[in-house]
Amino acid sequence: MTMDSAPARHTGQGGTGPAGGSAFAPAPLGGSRRSATAIHPPRGPRADRARTAVRPGRSRRGSTTGLLPLLTADGLAAVLTATALPAGSLPLAAAAPVAVLLAALHAQAGLYRPRLAPSALLELPVLAGRAAVLWCGAGAVVAAVDPGRALGWSVLLTAVCLQVVLTCAGRGFVNLLHRRTALRRPASALVVGPGAGAAAVAAALHGRPEYGLCPVGLADTAAPDGEDNGALPVLATHEDIRRAVIQNSVRHAVFTRPPEADERTASLVRLFRDHGCRLWLADPAGTAKVTGMRVAHPADQLWGYAVQPLLPRPARPLERWAKRGLDALLALFALVAAAPVMAACALAVRICDGPGVIFRQERVGLYGRPFTLLKFRTLRADEHESATRWTVAGDRGMSRVGSFLRKSSLDELPQLWNVVRGDMSLVGPRPERPFFVAKFTTVHPGYEARHRMPVGITGLAQINGLRGDTSIEDRARFDNHYIDTWSLWQDLWILARTAASFFRFRLGGS
Repeated sequence: MTMDSAPARHTGQGGTGPAGGSAFAPAPLGGSRRSATAIHPPRGPRADRARTAVRPGRSRRGSTTGLLPLLTADGLAAVLTATALPAGSLPLAAAAPVAVLLAALHAQAGLYRPRLAPSALLELPVLAGRAAVLWCGAGAVVAAVDPGRALGWSVLLTAVCLQVVLTCAGRGFVNLLHRRTALRRPASALVVGPGAGAAAVAAALHGRPEYGLCPVGLADTAAPDGEDNGALPVLATHEDIRRAVIQNSVRHAVFTRPPEADERTASLVRLFRDHGCRLWLADPAGTAKVTGMRVAHPADQLWGYAVQPLLPRPARPLERWAKRGLDALLALFALVAAAPVMAACALAVRICDGPGVIFRQERVGLYGRPFTLLKFRTLRADEHESATRWTVAGDRGMSRVGSFLRKSSLDELPQLWNVVRGDMSLVGPRPERPFFVAKFTTVHPGYEARHRMPVGITGLAQINGLRGDTSIEDRARFDNHYIDTWSLWQDLWILARTAASFFRFRLGGS
């Protein structure tokens, strides 16, 4: 069944695990599957009317406020403001650039991030601040280009006030449409977390469909397989959760504690993202501190619970594209500059160790996706560089050429082609073999979180000496710190540190 299939109709007592062989098919929340119910939705006439209207929808991202309607509202407000100014104050041709700049300012302030309970009035201070910056900047540009048409303070104040009123009105209208769409066609959602906290969040979603999410199950990897929580089945295994996502067209996953809280929960992030789900964190306890996640402002809420979207870092698209562009440009330049060195290395490997200059090995990259990593071969027999052998440092099959390449890190140069292809970045967590990724994920907390960022040739752990046979726990800690504090400047700093030590001889490879 495809991801966009309609929600499955309930035919049994509850979702069963793989042993039962039946697919997950929850009953409608308004129905009574059992006499005992652990979920108690809010009561009252409004909740009773809303409960009958809940029908999970098929839209890819559900009914959270869309980007295009907000962009349209903001752009229209900027154009109307520019055209409403006194004649001669601002050229009509400047209306489009003003609208583009306003959208950029709003994006920088996070006003286009997904929200469950958007409110134009709560955004009013941010909207006013951005409008003031926009029109003061526009006034400065006009004064610099044509001093005779400089905008007076009264014109600037009028523009700011009119801009705020129109933008707030437009966003309020978009939010009204959002709430009406949510009531008519909420999207299927899974609530991820243990115990009463997850049940409370599911009850809030069930009783308040204006948030646009209809819970169809609870995902708790620590719960006994096949457990049932009132009207909602509890999914205890990754396979059950995956089938639930596919068969119920789940588009949202609401975590009740940070995904980094334990490895089993963290591993679900990749599953949901691979199926196009939007991730949220609702904090029933009010004490969660999310490392590496960007907090949405103004504050969002789900029936009194603090809620925020969980966005993968880097969450800034422009900087992410800049990182990719910088990687490709520098990698191409480095390939050209290092071509003589690489040719000499290839010739030395061919003469000393025989045919087969390039060594290929499967590694795990962004979000756990495998790719083929390239290196100069450093052992006479490729089978020694196996997928399950931790280190080959000091191997008797390693020639002097191979030892030199490893100690100088010259064997890593072919990975520049991996960077050009987009498999890797210049800076990021070092990629590991699938066998060791599976092993380390179960042993070292936070290891799975390393795959939130593209893997790299070098990284923060490597410039701190964590290469070869060194602590995996220390590496994971440095890698996650790099991801949490990522910036383009930090990438350039790491590259400079790496270049300074590139030709130092080291014991072992990465």
